[in-house]
Order: sequence, then C-alpha cells, then structure tokens
Amino acid sequence: MKLRHSLAALLVSATLFGCATSSTPSVNVPLVATQRNAGQIGNVTLTSFDNKTGLNFFISGAPMGVTLPLRLYTFVYKGSCQKPGPVAYSMNEQVNTERQPIRGWTLSRTAPVEMSVLLSGEYSILVRTAPSDGNVDIYCGDIKHGVTTK
Repeated sequence: MKLRHSLAALLVSATLFGCATSSTPSVNVPLVATQRNAGQIGNVTLTSFDNKTGLNFFISGAPMGVTLPLRLYTFVYKGSCQKPGPVAYSMNEQVNTERQPIRGWTLSRTAPVEMSVLLSGEYSILVRTAPSDGNVDIYCGDIKHGVTTK
C-alpha cells in the first residue's frame, strides 16, 4: 500500500514538474481599465500552439449596466493603446465569458498568428463590450509590456 502511494506521489510530482518546465514560455500582459471601467483590473496570458496564439483573459469586472451573461469582444490592434492602428486580428467567433467564484470573469480566445509575430511588432489587445452594451472599450494592454514566464 505504501508503494502505491509513493508511486502516485512520484507520478504527480513528475507531471507538475513537466508542466512547470514547459519549453514554450507564456507572456503575461497587464490590461489597463479605461475611464469607462475605472477601478477594474485585468490580465491576459499569451501562449503559443500550432502556429497560433492562445489568449486567456482574467478581468475583475465590467462597467455597471452591461447585460448578463457578459459578452465581450476582443481584438489585437497594430499599434499601442495610446496610438492604435487598424485591427490586426478580431477574435470574436464566440463572445461568452465565464463567471469565476472569486470576483471576476475569464474568457479564452485564439489569434491566427504566431506569438513570435505579436511579440516582435507593436501590437495591443483591446477588450470591448457587446454592441448591445454600447461597444465600450473597457481594457487595453500593450503586448510589448508583457512579462515572459515559464
């Protein structure tokens, strides 16, 4: 019986070690709330897979008056939050979010571009409310301000 528990512990440890030492780094980009969403915080984690970029968002909230369930639109713009250019990638095939037990919301999107392209250029990520909620920009983050993690 003790051998079985030791084997299980070893297996769990090896799995966690493998996840913690992944060869593909992630990039955490802080999202800054706009004036229309003041006081809220957000973050998006970029990961690379299959020549695409996965974006996993966590936001603490949205402006008062938005309808539930919360629907958010996400975009990658060429340029910075201060000087946005044209939309480079619209990631709105699905716009639903998931409420978290802690105060906040999560959503996941995929951009049809390699993460290295996003990191090498000047791009920003924008989160906007649904058209029925006024198309309000509520978060923005410059990808170049992201922090690489393992």
